[in-house]
Amino acid sequence: MESVSPAQGHSPGVATRSDPHHGRSYLIGLAFALVLTAASFWASSTPLVYTRSVPILIAVLAVAQMGVHVAFFLHVSSAPDQANNFFALAFGVFITALVVFGTMFIMANLNHNMVSMDQLMRMQR
Repeated sequence: MESVSPAQGHSPGVATRSDPHHGRSYLIGLAFALVLTAASFWASSTPLVYTRSVPILIAVLAVAQMGVHVAFFLHVSSAPDQANNFFALAFGVFITALVVFGTMFIMANLNHNMVSMDQLMRMQR
């Protein structure tokens, strides 16, 4: 299999071992991660952001942080030679989302169908 240089279509975090700037992608990823982390701390402590939108902003910054880690540290991209890694990551995200949202759905359904404590106490008398 022929190696492809970063200039020929790899994503920003993917570099070959023969690339002289291989360590540079880690430093760029570290810089992005530090900026996103600082932005999260800033968003949670500043009065400049509307209070009810802080959790949404932090969630968006967390997703961006995950993208930085996947691209710059795990070197997963959608390049043809990374297809197995990309599909494994997509499957892992799918299973995780299925478990999390399935659990939330089940818990909401149980909460809806549960007898309240007042009714339960009246049944015992």
